[in-house]
Amino acid sequence: MQTEKTCQALLELLDVMRTLRSPDGCPWDAEQTPLSLAPYILEEAAEVVDAIESGNPAAIMDETGDLLLQVVFLAQIFSEQEAFDFADVANSISRKLVRRHPHVFEQSNNALSAAELDRQWETIKRSENPEADASNHPFGHIPVNLPALQRARKILDRAAKVDLLDRIDSDCQPSEPFTEAEFGQELFKLTAQGRRYGLDAEQALRQHIRRLLDDTRDVKRIDSAADIS
Repeated sequence: MQTEKTCQALLELLDVMRTLRSPDGCPWDAEQTPLSLAPYILEEAAEVVDAIESGNPAAIMDETGDLLLQVVFLAQIFSEQEAFDFADVANSISRKLVRRHPHVFEQSNNALSAAELDRQWETIKRSENPEADASNHPFGHIPVNLPALQRARKILDRAAKVDLLDRIDSDCQPSEPFTEAEFGQELFKLTAQGRRYGLDAEQALRQHIRRLLDDTRDVKRIDSAADIS
């Protein structure tokens, strides 16, 4: 019964989107492109996070719906171009999840530790896109449009996996342990200090990341650090 309800709701949403994009639909919706939708996708994702942090289920439901709309919107545009449709999107992610969880769906090894599962995920992910992996940049596949702080954290996490953390984190060790509150205070102080000197914290960190990527471009990844032995 629940499956029937879910399928009906999704079919209705897809039909609404087709109507909005039709000649008799909404002119604004009809003129949108994947590129014009990109800012809305980022904004809606941020609003989902805000709703999650509020702990309000009604707000989470509402904002998750807005984010789902962006997926449906993109799928409809590409369906009109006969590139792919929503079913292709759903099938693609389903196959990816099965492929990246052999310990669940193939029951190949259910006794892997969290660290081993992480390395397995990275190994499978790299095998899916060997051309991108061939670039050999240790910090490939990290989206450029992530907020700078989030991107910096992902780069540090990746560096730890490929034995580069000491190289890029050598000057970043705190003199004493930080609590989350103290860490947030320090970040705010740095942002305020930058403002006094006419510097934007987000832009400054993005520029530092760009220099860091340039400095590590020729560093070869140590594959054994990301493979399950």
